[in-house]
Amino acid sequence: MSAQARGTAPGPDAPSGSPDGVVALLWRGPAPVRRGPKPRFSIDAVVAAATEIADEHGLDAVTMQSVAARLGTTKMALYRYVPGRVELDALLLDSALGAAPPVTAGADWRAALTDWAGGVHAQALERPWAVELAQRPHVPGPVELAWYEAGLAALADLPLSGAEKLDTLALLVGHVMANVRQQSRGASPESDLAAGLAPVLTEHADDYPRTMAAFADAGPGGRDDALRFGIERVVAGVAALAAERG
Repeated sequence: MSAQARGTAPGPDAPSGSPDGVVALLWRGPAPVRRGPKPRFSIDAVVAAATEIADEHGLDAVTMQSVAARLGTTKMALYRYVPGRVELDALLLDSALGAAPPVTAGADWRAALTDWAGGVHAQALERPWAVELAQRPHVPGPVELAWYEAGLAALADLPLSGAEKLDTLALLVGHVMANVRQQSRGASPESDLAAGLAPVLTEHADDYPRTMAAFADAGPGGRDDALRFGIERVVAGVAALAAERG
């Protein structure tokens, strides 16, 4: 987790929006003790205000102006703490991810990886606006890297390359994030699709017999479990690859 910082910002060699500037904020240490008036706010307070706005009104409502208004200050005063929106988005994402689940040494890797994916889903579902930030090109912060570390710990004993382990995590995260996007819109993807297709399939059943049979076989109780199914298939695929390599 990031350390508390008060009134710190990247120096002149790290302009707003630059990777160096983002890293400086994400990986900031305790602010040095300085003489003079104590800063009115902290970077953490700015992030907390932005998070409240995103929770209440969505990511589009988060602007430097709206955050400043929430804190009762001016937009220009806010730049003392966070140089711009790029940096704010990076801080927002790292804060929204929450703590990664611990992976116990010697634990069954299948269960650990499944729990890891479920943890990503639960955290993203709590703050679905973070999905958009996570899927943009960005510099990972300490919390995001802690999630990487936990996922890689679950895969540590498998005969996979580092790239393959990272690809495994990417597959799981992509599947989970897509599911959260659908759920956050109040959608029940498979049920909605079935409902929309029902009159069409009824009228054209002879033209699409396999599709008709698949939806009929699924039944109302068999739909909308794509999250679990996808995670299980990725884990099973990794297990098969590991078994091939002995």
